[in-house]
Amino acid sequence: MNSRPQAWFKQAKDDLGVAKLTRDNGYNCQACYFASQAAEKALKGLILELGAEPAYTHVLGELIKQLKQLGCNVEELDSLSLSSLSRLAAASRYPIESTPAAELFEPADANQAISTAAAVLELVEALDTP
Repeated sequence: MNSRPQAWFKQAKDDLGVAKLTRDNGYNCQACYFASQAAEKALKGLILELGAEPAYTHVLGELIKQLKQLGCNVEELDSLSLSSLSRLAAASRYPIESTPAAELFEPADANQAISTAAAVLELVEALDTP
C-alpha cells in the first residue's frame, strides 16, 4: 500500500482495537460504532489503493458497490452482514425517543459487529497483497 491508503488501514486497525476495548468494558453501543468505523476505513483505504476517491458515505454497501465498479472481486465481502453493521452504527449514535442508544445494545451485538469488522479487515488485507 502507498502511504495514504496505508494511513486509512492503520486507522481501521486502531478503531477495531477501540471497539474491542469498549466491548470488554461493557460499552456495547460504542463497540458497534467503532467496529463499523473500522470496516468503513478499511474499505475506503482499499478504494484509495485502487486509485479512486472513496464515496462520501458511511454506508458500507455503497463502498462495496464502488469497489465492484473498480473491478475488485467483492464476493467474500458481499457474504458478510455489512448492512447489519451499517445499521448498528447508525443506531449507536443517537438516542431513540427517550432511550439512550447505550441501552439498546447487548454483548452479542458488539461481538457480532467486531467479528464482521475483523473479517472485513482480513479480506481487505488479502485483496491488497499480491
